[in-house]
Amino acid sequence: MSSASSSPGQPAGPVIRTSLSGFDLLMSPRLNKGTAFTEAERDIFALHGLLPPHIGTLEDQRSRRKRVLDSRPTAFGKYSNLRDLQDNNEALFYSLIAHNVEELLPIVYTPTVGEGCQRFSEIWRKPRGLFLSYPNKDRIANILANPRYDAVRCIVVSDGERILGLGDQGAGGMGIPIGKMSLYTALGGIPPEHCLPVLLDVGTDNESLLNDPIYIGWEHKRIRGQEYDDFVDAFVTAVERRWPHVLLQWEDFAGANAARLLAHYRDQLCTFNDDIQGTAAVTTATLLAAVSATGIPLRDQTIAMFGTGSAGIGIINLLITAMREEGLTEEQARRRIYAFNRYGLLVEGGKGIRPEQEPLVRRREDVAGWKLLAPSADTGAISLLDVVRNARITVLAGVSARPGVFTEEIVREMACHTPRPVIFPLSNPTSQSEATPADLLRWTDGRALVGTGSPFPPVEVNGKLVHIAQINNSYIFPGLALGILVSRAARVTDGMIMAAAKALASLSPARADRSAPLLPPIGESRQVSLVVAEAVGRQAVADGVTGASDQTAFAEKLRAYMWEPVYQPYERVDSAR
Repeated sequence: MSSASSSPGQPAGPVIRTSLSGFDLLMSPRLNKGTAFTEAERDIFALHGLLPPHIGTLEDQRSRRKRVLDSRPTAFGKYSNLRDLQDNNEALFYSLIAHNVEELLPIVYTPTVGEGCQRFSEIWRKPRGLFLSYPNKDRIANILANPRYDAVRCIVVSDGERILGLGDQGAGGMGIPIGKMSLYTALGGIPPEHCLPVLLDVGTDNESLLNDPIYIGWEHKRIRGQEYDDFVDAFVTAVERRWPHVLLQWEDFAGANAARLLAHYRDQLCTFNDDIQGTAAVTTATLLAAVSATGIPLRDQTIAMFGTGSAGIGIINLLITAMREEGLTEEQARRRIYAFNRYGLLVEGGKGIRPEQEPLVRRREDVAGWKLLAPSADTGAISLLDVVRNARITVLAGVSARPGVFTEEIVREMACHTPRPVIFPLSNPTSQSEATPADLLRWTDGRALVGTGSPFPPVEVNGKLVHIAQINNSYIFPGLALGILVSRAARVTDGMIMAAAKALASLSPARADRSAPLLPPIGESRQVSLVVAEAVGRQAVADGVTGASDQTAFAEKLRAYMWEPVYQPYERVDSAR
């Protein structure tokens, strides 16, 4: 790239120099401009005859693509159309999202991406990202070595085992890294050529996929144990050698593997797990906003966390940190949180308690004297209703993927003990939500402060529309990644995750107006990412994981780095140069 004056109808700015021409240029999603190639560019790049004669603009194309999207009757139809557009023309794809964020985010991301993963084999057409399958375990370094990946600075990787609340989707899990990387660019401004989605295809235990003749993945049961660990390690080792300063984001690994892999590699390279740390950050941010609206500080809230997989544990750990910052000891903070697995409250002698859940287990003396419901007493388990009634829960969050588990009886009981119950059914997609906002607001006479993992429409309460906060990781991970990349952080610290949470909380409209939404509009996500990135960069400096120190220069670098989806003029160069 170099500076030069632009062609008529195109923005002033850098000229893109390329040796591609004709069909090859039109087949490059990063470079293709479709009908927006100027007459001069059509001459220079031998495009006459390959394009219709109409010469349009990005705005024309965006309007045309939006009309096509609007004609698709289903969310999945729109998702499939957008995936085709991304593989054909990246600038137009990202421009379309940027101008319709609130409408299209649920299509390119949750909840529609869930169906996209389930039906990925139906719609896969062109290479995007890398499928690294177990049979190719000895070829990983050679695959990564391709010069087309020289510009890569960040990777999102999944093994497809725990896709949202849908379980094992095998190779179809690639829809998640593709979707996440799309939001790196659309909401974080990270140049698309810096992003690489990766699917570690270690097989699948989903029998319907293994028996499906159109399934595109490795038709084999999942590799586990030492073979699995060795394969993951071969991948990480190859990535480190290829890109020593890369950012690696883990996504939708099964709970046990998610926490274990993060713990193993977090001090080895710059890495984070969005299911654990991103979910924790956005949930903590929203809860800080909610408790501000209640007028009762976090340290005085009593919290029930329904679900203690990797996401639930991550949320609890960050909440404990936030409570400690408000003056509680770690022990005092832990005593304000009641955690559940699928059998009930985590309590001494309880069923199915895993080692990573041990710090969350309540002592039997903590629940001595509680009045338990007869069915729970018979089994020895302590139910969510038992805890809500006896501990007087004020905050209820769910990451259980158990739809409808926040029942009317539980919610009405909770509303008896607190004037503004805070309720976060966080499971994705929409079909897995622990409750619907409409029910929660009806059962609490409109008093509940509700946030959900998937998008829900506003709910009418007493003639007024109540907008539902979507506690969406997209508020966090694009800005987190942006701050990491621009600050060149060598590691992702707990302090950087907390800084991201606090930055988002500071933008809550509810801080100024207790009746306002808990989170800023989704349409402002790009501005949110910038605020989050600045906070993350400052914390990286404070934590000593980057050589950067000049905050003014850092803010300027952030804005200079952020990529905008616009068309630039092209100049042809000799491929031999």
